[in-house]
Amino acid sequence: MNTIIKLEETALFILGIFLFNRLNYDWWWFLVLILAPDLAMIGYVFGNKMGAFLYNLFHHKGIALLIYALGYYLSIESIQLAGIILFSHSAMDRIFGYGLKYEKGFKYTHLGEIGK
Repeated sequence: MNTIIKLEETALFILGIFLFNRLNYDWWWFLVLILAPDLAMIGYVFGNKMGAFLYNLFHHKGIALLIYALGYYLSIESIQLAGIILFSHSAMDRIFGYGLKYEKGFKYTHLGEIGK
């Protein structure tokens, strides 16, 4: 993957940490929840199409930002936390080359084929 993309995603991950730091949660919450969006991979039990849909739903930064904005607007920190975790996790995944999935299979992403 291109170095500039990794640098951009690293900056976005740091932004997620900054936003988390503004909430009234202990740091261990971030560490425990950062991998939670990967639970969406359970969708692959129901086939590639459902797996890709659920995975992409939980790894889409636009959705993460909408959730965070809703929490910010409503002043509900738990919703802000959910948005931050989704956003940070997506950035972290993309640092490691895991992108949004195609219906073809788990290893086919918008960043290229995983393990190639």
